Amino acid sequence: MLIDKYNRVHNYLRISLTDNCNLRCFYCMPEEDYEFTRQSHLMQADEIESLAKTFVQLGVNKIRLTGGEPLVRKDAADIIRRLGKLPVKLTLTTNGTRLHEFVDVLEDAGVRSLNVSLDTLQAETFQHLTRRDQFQKVYDNIQLLISRNFHVKVNVVVMKGLNDGEINDFIAWTKNTPVHVRFIEFMPFSGNRWTSNQVFTWQQILQVVEQQNSFLPLKNEAHDTAKGYIVPGHAGTFSVISTMSAPFCSSCNRMRLTADGKMKNCLFAEKEMDLLTALRNGQDVTQLISQNISDKAKELGGQFTANFEHINADAIHNRSMIGIGG
Repeated sequence: MLIDKYNRVHNYLRISLTDNCNLRCFYCMPEEDYEFTRQSHLMQADEIESLAKTFVQLGVNKIRLTGGEPLVRKDAADIIRRLGKLPVKLTLTTNGTRLHEFVDVLEDAGVRSLNVSLDTLQAETFQHLTRRDQFQKVYDNIQLLISRNFHVKVNVVVMKGLNDGEINDFIAWTKNTPVHVRFIEFMPFSGNRWTSNQVFTWQQILQVVEQQNSFLPLKNEAHDTAKGYIVPGHAGTFSVISTMSAPFCSSCNRMRLTADGKMKNCLFAEKEMDLLTALRNGQDVTQLISQNISDKAKELGGQFTANFEHINADAIHNRSMIGIGG
């Protein structure tokens, strides 16, 4: 098993299939003309499968596919089917634009739960955020998944002055629809122009919700990043991922593989371990994986603290969100 020096067991791997995306969300992608990784520098399908099998041998029992947008990759269906044969819970995070093309593939691979990114319920705001006119397609695909009995979590990055006024609109959505909304505090990454005054915190979100709704806390699992709640009588739930105001590093069980095969032991880690080059050179990557986990910082990649009001975003050394994988 992969255990770091703070006695955290790591059994959850997030694999980015590509840094390419068909949307242009400003908090994720620095520029419209972003330079994507060349195909030859990406992990190929057999390499993803090989590395995934190694992680499974080391105790991983959950794999999430991310991007960029994982479903824009041409061989995404092949990769999903390959990983669906492993003894893991397989899921993915997607922007939802291509789900109608993949719903059968996902079912065949045993995927039953997905995270869909949707930061607004207003088509005009969606186009402003993503620089693309795709709101209705994403919304319809979420309804499609629900009709096919998928467990659907909707990721909402809340940004002060931009979409914080829609919080109770999302709560209202959960009344008759079994959708599970996850409000996420805005996090700093390279190129996303993050400032602390844009962060709408966990407590602020709850204060907005309680203006119109009473709610109860849900029991959280040991490694949950989201603090869950339900409005009594609602078909769905909501939760908050409080990375900035109340980090959950002490129970972290996550590892990440970037699309170009670099292992990150934390979303905010500066250092990366090049597993793809080692694999292509015929090296045993097991020791590299163990070393990367051994080097894991206590919290937030060792780059900043939970006192987010005093963070200097320019001093954080990391990739853009799209370069890491969600």
